[in-house]
Amino acid sequence: MAEFAKITSRVIAEFEKILGNNGVIFNDKDTLENYAHDETGGEYYSHMPDVVLKPENTEQISKILKIANAECIPITPRGAGSGLAGASVPIFGGVVISFEKMNKILEVDKTNLVAVAEPGVVTNDLCRKVSELGLYYAGYPMSVETSFIGGNVATNAGGSKVIKYGNTAHHVLGMEAVLPDGEIVQFGGKRRKDSSGYDITRLMVGSEGTLAVFTKIFLNLIPLPGKTVDLLAPFGDIYTAISNVGPLIAESKTLPSAVEFIDNTSVILGSKYNNITLPFQEKAGAYLIIQYEGRDKAELESIYEKAGKALIDGKAMDVFVADNRTNSEKIWRIRRNWLEGIKAFEPHTPTGDVVVPTSEIPQIMECISEISKEYKVQIPVAGHAADGNLHPAPMKPKSMELEDWKNLSEEILSKIAIKAAQMGGAVSGEHGIGFVKKELLKKTKSKQYEIMKSLKDAIDPNGIMNPGKLF
Repeated sequence: MAEFAKITSRVIAEFEKILGNNGVIFNDKDTLENYAHDETGGEYYSHMPDVVLKPENTEQISKILKIANAECIPITPRGAGSGLAGASVPIFGGVVISFEKMNKILEVDKTNLVAVAEPGVVTNDLCRKVSELGLYYAGYPMSVETSFIGGNVATNAGGSKVIKYGNTAHHVLGMEAVLPDGEIVQFGGKRRKDSSGYDITRLMVGSEGTLAVFTKIFLNLIPLPGKTVDLLAPFGDIYTAISNVGPLIAESKTLPSAVEFIDNTSVILGSKYNNITLPFQEKAGAYLIIQYEGRDKAELESIYEKAGKALIDGKAMDVFVADNRTNSEKIWRIRRNWLEGIKAFEPHTPTGDVVVPTSEIPQIMECISEISKEYKVQIPVAGHAADGNLHPAPMKPKSMELEDWKNLSEEILSKIAIKAAQMGGAVSGEHGIGFVKKELLKKTKSKQYEIMKSLKDAIDPNGIMNPGKLF
């Protein structure tokens, strides 16, 4: 990686020629501060950019990257800033490219079942648009109302629907991208088959802005599913709840579209934050939230009766059926606002993101419990239980200083992540690596790490693309 250059007034003038004055933020500390961090940890993980650029099209991005590559200026692509691994934090300063103006849904192709979107499209806006046409984008994460499509693709985001539909990578058919030298290329497209050499599209998904800038994304659509039903099952303790996930899927004989887990601490705090009360919340140690899809009411009833029996046999305290939008929203709001509910009471709460094989969920939960006791720190947990993706969120003890807590919380989350990898999992299931987990990536994927680094060096020899992330 070459030594990075400072941004001069001459370079700023070149950017202004490309974008106009309204597309360039420079020498405005208050506004630049908004682009200095993501949701990882506020003041813990923050670095000011030198300039923020707001392009409106691919050609402008191409011109920006040509300048940055020639001058050796670091580039940090940024979506909504909703990430939890520091991927959009400009830790070397330089240029932040914000996609807030590239927010158009360019096409919904009903014949080929493909949506084409710019990277700044809010995920929920795409979901709403295609649903109006009787179609469904199944790749959305839990942060559907805030995240951008480009950020989802850059981190290979997951969510509650992965067990049935897969994570973001399963829904990306292609992308238009600008390489570090400014060349505009397209990988994939509206086709669903292509065995013509290496799958570069899949390489780009999850690359966290270290290889190229995405400017158009081709997304797979499916017909809108039929009716849905949500089940809420409280359990006496965490391990009983978690241990039900595998048997539930096997005995109900129907693949759920979601199986979510949330522990009692999270429910208590979430109920206060959302002004909602769940059944048994003073007694239950944990809950499962299960969603099924069916063609009609009769099919759904048959499915949830089998699922309910399996849950009761698995020692659920009861099974509550939410078959209307109001009751479903009540259940999902606590899960969807899980981290916000915790941070309302302890704002300095980071969250981890680990994944293990489903069979290892009880073991990783036991490990988290042991670490909680060892460090005398409360660690609420929620997650996508059906695919083994859990989110521990250690809460800062009231008496601890912030700097001490930063170091301790990193140690706690690293210990959990390494344990997950040792169980056949990975240090991140859906939030990505960013700079927060780059040492963990190196420790747990040594040969893969070398291969990834060689690809990075080949595509971005000057190292300008999101430096300090992944590597």
